[in-house]
Amino acid sequence: MKRTRAQESRAAIERLYITMRHLFMRGTYKPMGVSGESLVSSLLVLSPEIYGLVIDEEKIELDGLLYVMERLPKGIEECRFVRLISREGYEHSDFLTLVPSRRKRNCYRVDEDQMYVEMTRGKSDIYDILTHLTFLYIESEKIRKNSTDHKGRINLNWEMLEKIVEKERKGEEFDSEAACSYLSHITGRTFDETHQTIQKFSASSNSNSLFSIIYHLGKLSINEFLHEKDREISFSATLRERVGHHVYGELWANRIKSVLDDQGLIQRPIHIISANLHSVVNTIYGHQALGLKSYEEIEKIAMEISVNDKKNKGKEIQAFANKNGFIDLPDLSGTNIGAQLIDTARMSKGTIIPGISLPKEDKNKPVIVVMDYAFGEQAYECFDELLKPYEKDGKSIPLDVVSASIMGKAGILEGNKGDIMIPNSHVFEGTADNYPFKNELKKVDFEGFGLGVYEGPMITVLGTSLQNKDVLTYFLESSWKAAGLEMEGAHYQKAIQSASKIRNSIRKNVKVLYAYYASDNPLETGSTLASGALGMEGVRPTYLITYKILEKLFS
Repeated sequence: MKRTRAQESRAAIERLYITMRHLFMRGTYKPMGVSGESLVSSLLVLSPEIYGLVIDEEKIELDGLLYVMERLPKGIEECRFVRLISREGYEHSDFLTLVPSRRKRNCYRVDEDQMYVEMTRGKSDIYDILTHLTFLYIESEKIRKNSTDHKGRINLNWEMLEKIVEKERKGEEFDSEAACSYLSHITGRTFDETHQTIQKFSASSNSNSLFSIIYHLGKLSINEFLHEKDREISFSATLRERVGHHVYGELWANRIKSVLDDQGLIQRPIHIISANLHSVVNTIYGHQALGLKSYEEIEKIAMEISVNDKKNKGKEIQAFANKNGFIDLPDLSGTNIGAQLIDTARMSKGTIIPGISLPKEDKNKPVIVVMDYAFGEQAYECFDELLKPYEKDGKSIPLDVVSASIMGKAGILEGNKGDIMIPNSHVFEGTADNYPFKNELKKVDFEGFGLGVYEGPMITVLGTSLQNKDVLTYFLESSWKAAGLEMEGAHYQKAIQSASKIRNSIRKNVKVLYAYYASDNPLETGSTLASGALGMEGVRPTYLITYKILEKLFS
């Protein structure tokens, strides 16, 4: 029986993860060696949407390249050796700390050839970076082939690009149009496509220029092919020892519970919200500080703040919040997940949002714990630790968790960027783990606001960069009838169900509220994550979901 493309793709995803786990346990591998070739071949079979033209033998995928470079440390394309490490003391060294703009992690350029990348967000983060690196190595081989003849001799375009990169390094002037022409030959793309991408890279604060990136990717490939200077990826012993043991999640959760205890809040009703670190504070305190009387007024202020105009009300709202029960907890653990506490008993106003009053007695007034977005399996690690009782002086103090609300970004399978998805279950891709639940949020809650609203199962995927149209179409059109895909839902729900139904560390009738807004539509060409961020389109769904969570919790 012939396998469908969806089945072949799902098998490729499984091979990728099995190979990655094996290489991780082994400790080191060469991307262009036998082990690396296994990753390359599986990624090419899969041909993820986010990597566009990766399977084309000549053309370089430019949008995918920008997407990847914004998530990796600046200058990684120059390094033969990439080492993935745990938090091992390099933060106290004199090495320059590099933090990618779109994936917060500490990275260290040790010398000309070596980049160390700190991995404290669990297995999903490790698999994600290995996938991105594999994509870079595939593209580097194309660059080498486009820059040399069949005997390995470099061509004129490569020689000219080398001179351009040297002039750029010295800050000297060069003919930008001629340089773009050389680059377009090496990338196999049109002059217009190359020129547009050069401008996109110039606008990125995280990466070097496209000229420099293409040159150094190609240079490493040429040196390996002609001079046997192999590239290598390795994993530190400490990283391999710590992954899966909740080391950072425990530090993160204990700090939150310690502050709750110090502030006398640990035995009050607690509502946990996983969201961004601006919408909850701006919604609650925007209403209280500025007297905003409706969701529409809150959204208008949110739009003004998002424009980043110095005249906006953001600082006024934050100053009011600081005096009215708001406690900021920047991350110190290594999880890169900031948190906030909101003590409603210290608020000077009686309503939390327009028309919704707080309880009269202080002991019944809730505490809201807001946590920033987790990444993949990290969601289980952090939530599992947070829901455990607080251990102090030999005593176990359980938290009175009333609700857990998850607002997330997700890929939508039927709809547009900015639309909303309301899940009724989470299906964990590649496993038999399915998590049906009663969602307190409903589709009807979001209708009438000018956004598309879709209801159904959400697929928790192993990695957003490992999805293609065949797999996604299967989830949409088969009996799954999935609304979208994301990376954390099943992990959150696993932690919630374990805590409430097995460990009995929180109440059995804990309320759960899930809603996602569409950051991309991977089934539409030009609407994948590589097409760019949501920008202002994301403000309305973000604040609408936040408002509806608060409305549902406290009405």
